[in-house]
Amino acid sequence: MLQAAEEGVSALLIAPTGGGKTLSGFLPSLIELAEGSYSGLHILYVSPLKALSTNIAESLSRPIVDMDLPVRVEVRSGDTSGARRKRQQKNPPHILLTTPESLALLLSYPDAAAYFSTLRVLIIDEVHALAGTKRGDQLALCASRLQTLSSSLRINGLSATVAHPSAMAAWVSPTGKASGVRLVKAEDGVRPDVHVLLPDDRGYLPWAGRTGLGSATAILTEISRARLTIVFVNSRAQAELLFQALWKDNADNLPIGLHHGSLDAVRRVKVEEAMAQGDLRAVVATSSLDLGLDWGAVDQIIQVGAPKQISRLTQRIGRANHRMDEPSRALLAPANRFEVLECEAAREAVLRHELDGDPPRAGALDVLAQHVLVTACAGPFFPDVLYEEIRQTAPYSQIARTDFDEVIRFVEDGGYALRAYERHQRLFRDSLGQLWVRNEQIIRQFRMNIGTIVDTPMLRVKSRRGKAYGEIDEYFASTLVPGDTFLLGGELLEFLGLHDTTVQAARGRGKDPRIPVYGGSQLSISPGLARHVREMLHTPSLWTVLPKVVQDWLTLQAKRSHMPGPDNFLVETFPYKGCHYIVAYPFEGRNAHQTLGLLLTKKLEETGKGPLGFVANDYMVACWCVHPTGSMTDLFSQDLLEGNLADWLAESAMLRRTFRDVAIIAGLIERNYPGREKNRRQMTISSDLLYDVLRKYDPDHILLRATRLQAEEGLTDLGRLSLMLDRLQGHIEHVSLSHVSPLAVPVLLEQGREKIRGGEGEDYLLAEADKLYELAGTP
Repeated sequence: MLQAAEEGVSALLIAPTGGGKTLSGFLPSLIELAEGSYSGLHILYVSPLKALSTNIAESLSRPIVDMDLPVRVEVRSGDTSGARRKRQQKNPPHILLTTPESLALLLSYPDAAAYFSTLRVLIIDEVHALAGTKRGDQLALCASRLQTLSSSLRINGLSATVAHPSAMAAWVSPTGKASGVRLVKAEDGVRPDVHVLLPDDRGYLPWAGRTGLGSATAILTEISRARLTIVFVNSRAQAELLFQALWKDNADNLPIGLHHGSLDAVRRVKVEEAMAQGDLRAVVATSSLDLGLDWGAVDQIIQVGAPKQISRLTQRIGRANHRMDEPSRALLAPANRFEVLECEAAREAVLRHELDGDPPRAGALDVLAQHVLVTACAGPFFPDVLYEEIRQTAPYSQIARTDFDEVIRFVEDGGYALRAYERHQRLFRDSLGQLWVRNEQIIRQFRMNIGTIVDTPMLRVKSRRGKAYGEIDEYFASTLVPGDTFLLGGELLEFLGLHDTTVQAARGRGKDPRIPVYGGSQLSISPGLARHVREMLHTPSLWTVLPKVVQDWLTLQAKRSHMPGPDNFLVETFPYKGCHYIVAYPFEGRNAHQTLGLLLTKKLEETGKGPLGFVANDYMVACWCVHPTGSMTDLFSQDLLEGNLADWLAESAMLRRTFRDVAIIAGLIERNYPGREKNRRQMTISSDLLYDVLRKYDPDHILLRATRLQAEEGLTDLGRLSLMLDRLQGHIEHVSLSHVSPLAVPVLLEQGREKIRGGEGEDYLLAEADKLYELAGTP
């Protein structure tokens, strides 16, 4: 890193967790600052998490104090007081640590050119967590602006998990090309110690479910054997449930904390401080503790539920031990039988140092619209100059001039269908062709809405005396009636009422509390991990590492039907409870399977098969019909993605929700006004009206195109689905059965939980499964 700095080139540093990569990123600048007097901002450090910036500031301050360097380090985030922000503006520190949102806000001020003119280094930490996301698009655009304001700027990207180094180097590059970035790769650390943790000594594993609560006793035992354990889960609702299950069995009163993004910030900080001081034995956490926080005392991590991504699991394993010369210890606790396969496949991939994930995608147009207004707030600009500037970033290097001009026009006056409304007139052109913001009110209002994170609207939960518990989804709150109890922050609370945007609650009593359900898409299994699971299913010699109950399950599947594998596409049909079932095993992830289920249902309806519904998980999709389903080759043909798919997408509630998020980021809908916030219902009404107007009068509007692209790439996974249909042609293996197959039981149990009351569906299916075992002579 010193050599790259001496040569004046940017660098991408890839090093295992605990290797010292963060200090390596700062070291060249610390030497430069130590060798001479320097005034003004020298280093800008950007990370995805506010907590990470604070943690790095503390870590960085120690060597600065020890070496008695004349260097000031400060943090700027949404939590920074107004007085400190003003002081930082007048007297910048040498090193400023911030987030993408705060950087965008700084660049929107008229003095941005002077403020950043002294900047020499931009450090982007955890680049893998930003590149390819809308926050990453925002940061890339901000970096291009910084490059304009300080032509000698170097960029250092830091990460432990980079699956596509060349593409990531291009993303980090000031020119948008990998050739301008020095790749610095450290050797791999000591091989981690990773094992699968089963629920109990009997080796029983549930057929379905994702919470992993059956492993609570085994998890508690492992916690008692270590000094400090982070128990990672995949959702906030799962965190609340598991935290309660652990405390229910915690006879020794081991101090266990809870940490997720919907808890009150003060409570999260208390948990982080307790971890750092060694006052806790375990913390149940979501992705809120995934990144970079340096707690060397963490002995082990336990991943509850399937990890879904190899890189994500690698990142979490790195939180244990936080050293390169000693193995990190990790336990994977699968929630069901299929997850045993996924956990074993992920474990093997981690030990081989494999990583997964897609290379960064092209930049989002709604983020570009926001950046245009950021630029305008700082002062007038020429569109031609801005176009050349943003093309220096990898996400926008290929953007067409026509798309850029449409974004400019949208920010200027809303576009063809909206230009008649004064509220959408935000920019004007002078005689030279420069664009200016129309008035100060637009600037003030815009600065309150900067950012690309569009959370589901949340309501604060407080006691009548003002004690803060955290936040719950506004929709979930709307379903509560006085007297209902729910879990938040590990506490049982009683709903008292709703006052403005605050949920009033008190300590509750009683059984069967409700679990807050938070918005957000379900994380899908990555293509790389899915490929490993298919290979494991298709290779009986690999089953020896699996628990006996899982081996028996797979052996019975091989006898009764066939196994899905890397080169075939297994489709089973069978009668069940008076219906005709199709179960397909694409292994393309929950989002793609949800879309596939909708498309299959639509095609079955068109062909008169009388579809009654479908259910999907990460591994398979099941549809059931009144009549026999016919040829699988015809059903899974290429035309599945053709026909009225565009019309179906346009009418779907999913696309309307996606448009709302796009409209908020682009500035068409404001979340915040001076003195008040819009609630969910107000934003939904506004976005639905605008969506209908644009579809009718301006169907090719830039925001509608951005909405369709986002839906196709993310929520519906159309690209992954299209590749699957290409791959399966000529490889469909249709097996007609007289009973439910062993492998199909898990997905049908999910259907039973959703559709049938009183466990009737589960009991029936388990009886079917037992019947299969009897037929095979398996106890």
